[in-house]
Amino acid sequence: MKGTMYASGFRSGAVKMLAVAAVVWLCIGMGWAQAPASGDLNHVLTELDAAAARFHSAKANFQWDVFELVVSSTDTQTGVIYYEGSGPSARVAIDIETADGQPAKKTIVYSHGVAQFFQPQINQLTVFHAGDKQAQWGTYLTLGFGGSGSDLKKNWNITYQGMETIDGVQTAKLDLVSKDAGVRANVSHVTIWVDPTRAVSLKQILYEPSGDTRTAYYKNIEYNTKVSSSVFKIKTNSKTQVVQK
Repeated sequence: MKGTMYASGFRSGAVKMLAVAAVVWLCIGMGWAQAPASGDLNHVLTELDAAAARFHSAKANFQWDVFELVVSSTDTQTGVIYYEGSGPSARVAIDIETADGQPAKKTIVYSHGVAQFFQPQINQLTVFHAGDKQAQWGTYLTLGFGGSGSDLKKNWNITYQGMETIDGVQTAKLDLVSKDAGVRANVSHVTIWVDPTRAVSLKQILYEPSGDTRTAYYKNIEYNTKVSSSVFKIKTNSKTQVVQK
């Protein structure tokens, strides 16, 4: 199960999109639906716990739409995302293939509190270290793929907004407000549409205090199929410029 979770001017938003989501991630207004009985939410969280225990890996095609309120414009990126493992030990690789319909190859790899962002066009690798924010980064990883209901409940205040069908799949729509003040400073709330039987998100919307939104869509999801270890390795050369953040 975001993070994406979701790139153009890689900043903290790229890390957010990892858990979305990917992730990663992640603009339907700010309207809040009245929550049904708590038993419905508890059932979804219980299903997610069971699904997370079965989750090993996933691969999916994604589309990220980043809306900036000030200029009222949307940037769109597409590509492929890979997940292996779940929770704090999860590895995520993101191959961005297009930006606004034009080829724009970029790669993001996250593992153990380190995010690497490679731009082959300029042969530059930027390395981000989570440091004391690793717990916040880990919070986003509970949103994308393989996150358990227990992890969601631990890190987020959850509003259950019913079941919706996306691409023929029954998903639980959950609106999430982080329990971490540091996360809330950057993300007002997140809405996810998650398949509770597989612990995978089909859609995520991340709302920022500025009014900007990051929407992630996931399609052609390959569940628990083997993911090559090579996707988590960024190929550089002796001329690659490495920037540490």
